[in-house]
Amino acid sequence: MTSPSRPVSFDAPFEGDLQADLDLALRLADAADAASMSRFDAADLDVAVKPDASHVTEADLATERELRRVLAAERPADGVFGEEYGTSGDSARQWIIDPIDGTANYLKGIPMWTTLIALAIDGVPRVGVASQPALGRRWWAAKGLGAWTNTPDGGVAPLAVSAVSTLAEASVSFQSIRQWDDAGQLDAVIRLSRAVWRDRGYGDAWPYMLLAEGRLEFVAEFGVKEYDIAALVPIITEAGGRFTSFAGRDSLSERSSLATNGVLHTEFLDLLHAKTEAPA
Repeated sequence: MTSPSRPVSFDAPFEGDLQADLDLALRLADAADAASMSRFDAADLDVAVKPDASHVTEADLATERELRRVLAAERPADGVFGEEYGTSGDSARQWIIDPIDGTANYLKGIPMWTTLIALAIDGVPRVGVASQPALGRRWWAAKGLGAWTNTPDGGVAPLAVSAVSTLAEASVSFQSIRQWDDAGQLDAVIRLSRAVWRDRGYGDAWPYMLLAEGRLEFVAEFGVKEYDIAALVPIITEAGGRFTSFAGRDSLSERSSLATNGVLHTEFLDLLHAKTEAPA
């Protein structure tokens, strides 16, 4: 992945018109939707296990190939970093794609999976699209152009995070207890669950979109790669939220994520990183 020469805030100003890139990202999502839905819930779906023990289906591969085909035709000078086929090209402009985020759901016929498409410029995600074709949902954003989603009547609506300002009123999503335990953060997630109004594990990209819609105040997870989160950053930040690593840094490469409505970001970080006293 192309990285910035120095740390840059995800919310740093950007001079330039991203409308054409956002339009292309939406067309890419259309192409991905057609490729992925053509094999969704197929009885003869081909599934393999990758060296990291995660699954990959023929649809993951076909969808990423289709995205790369369109990008090669429309943005040949741009780089591409995808989950299934790695990195190609060397450019300050890099498309970061996860053809099917939630492959475990896809191969089981569960409709909670998402195609994630981002454009990073100098290592900072500036355009993001998250598409859930099995549910007919899509969310998108670009720096300075706002964050948006489709509506049941075929229209579009702006996204905005909630104004909830106390932990006791917050609703949170944290993937799974096992994930936090494996990361050595079991005590932290227990503290979190005790401090907030409601906790659930909605899974994968969807809870971040619920956050952007103002329905959650916090989402965090571990073990994420750049292609799992790059598209989410512009959507969250353009909706008014904040997106960092678990440590509180603006980074795609720390293998963790923490997104909030912004108002509560510091309080969540303080709570999660609070030092507990050993029993007497």
